[in-house]
Amino acid sequence: MEKKTKKSFRVPSSYTILSILIIGLVILTWFIPAGAYEVNDAGQFIAGTYHIVEANPQSLYDILMSPMYGFVGNKQTSGAVEVALFILVIGGFLGVVNKTGALNAGIASAIKNNKGREKRLIFILMILFGLGGSTYGMAEETIAFFPLLIPIMIGMGFDKMVALAVILVGTQVGALASTVNPFATGVASDVAGISIGDGFLIRVVFLIVLLGISIVWVYRYAAKVESDPTRSIVYSQRAADQENFPLPAEEVIFTKKQRHVLWIFILTFVIMIVSLIPWSDFNITIFEELNHFLVNLPYLGGVFNHLAPFGTWYFLEITMLFMASSIVIAVLYGLSEDELISAFMAGASDMIGVALICGFSRGIQVIMNDGQITATILHWGEIGLKGLSQQLYILLTYIFYLPMSFLMPGTSSLATATIGLLGPLGEFVGVPAHLVITAFQAASGALNIVTPTSGVIMGALAIAKVDITTWWRFIGKLFLLLVILSAIMLVMASFVV
Repeated sequence: MEKKTKKSFRVPSSYTILSILIIGLVILTWFIPAGAYEVNDAGQFIAGTYHIVEANPQSLYDILMSPMYGFVGNKQTSGAVEVALFILVIGGFLGVVNKTGALNAGIASAIKNNKGREKRLIFILMILFGLGGSTYGMAEETIAFFPLLIPIMIGMGFDKMVALAVILVGTQVGALASTVNPFATGVASDVAGISIGDGFLIRVVFLIVLLGISIVWVYRYAAKVESDPTRSIVYSQRAADQENFPLPAEEVIFTKKQRHVLWIFILTFVIMIVSLIPWSDFNITIFEELNHFLVNLPYLGGVFNHLAPFGTWYFLEITMLFMASSIVIAVLYGLSEDELISAFMAGASDMIGVALICGFSRGIQVIMNDGQITATILHWGEIGLKGLSQQLYILLTYIFYLPMSFLMPGTSSLATATIGLLGPLGEFVGVPAHLVITAFQAASGALNIVTPTSGVIMGALAIAKVDITTWWRFIGKLFLLLVILSAIMLVMASFVV
């Protein structure tokens, strides 16, 4: 008789976890007292104003409707449709850029131009990947780079672990210190009801410090292997790796058109960053003055009519930016209408899951708000937080997000499921929502360097023929260093916000 194979445990998908949370919260609306806070002009709860209101327990119908309202919003909760639309459009934009091959050719050109200066290449590539992770959450796009970079790093006298670290550590530390990453910072800021630019300077400091330390760590390992190959953690596979990962026979050509595309790509993200920073908070009025000048130009002013000044842009404006850049890139590169549309639709389709999760996970807030239990839970938190310092709160928040990032590796789903509660709780003890978001990003970015629930990590290791335990032995010390330094920097930031 044939034995049945025992199924191994698999972590449920984000949709399953979110469904369980929604069902659990619906049940709680029948038992937790309903309550409300008075709010200030900014829409924030005023501490000490909690009061009991009439109960509104939720039902099976509300379970099914909550993701729908999560997208479009209702009287109690704003919808995620603007965020979801932006995610689809930026996916389309990346699809058009990838159609031109500009990113791949640009990386290949950087490798070629640094021949003979191999270790300098580690600095250049990790900065590029770090910026990609910090600005647009570069992750799945990196899969194409592993087959290109692994043979080159082995040929330079390093090993495949250096190639893995350059890409994985670069992008994930960038995501850890996301400055304007729409899938982390953007979604979380929208849930918290603040600008994406809030906390920007703190996140820039995180990026410089943690990416700098990571680059030095990878560089030192590469130098150690170069001087003594036996010190490689995968030295036993060295001969097989040299055979399995030969240098590419064909040289990648970086054309003039691709250079132009890459500059448009970079410029688009620069404009996005500049447009989202709340300049008026720093008493900088140059962009408002420039906007006024353009709108009032004789004859030409009508072209700029209704233009919002930089510093006041939000999801709809930057969605427009990426849509327009997609068209500019297509015209510049010479893509036909059919090629533009097919590339854009293919890129957008890759983001459908991320867009859907935004509305789906916003359903948690819908249930809590409609069931009138959000204020009650916050009230309990307010009582429990009495006497708690800002430093202890942000540290506990960071610790909370470490295991949560394992269960829900998707930043969009984790942000929408939790920021709506932890952000207001932080306000009660003087911790601004943007610092809570930074703690969430820091934990998620660190965990996504090591978690087996990350498709990018497991895909990269499969390409490199490296098992997960070897990766953990290789990256373990850096991971712990990043976790400790992130916690220290969050505590320090809490003194100055």
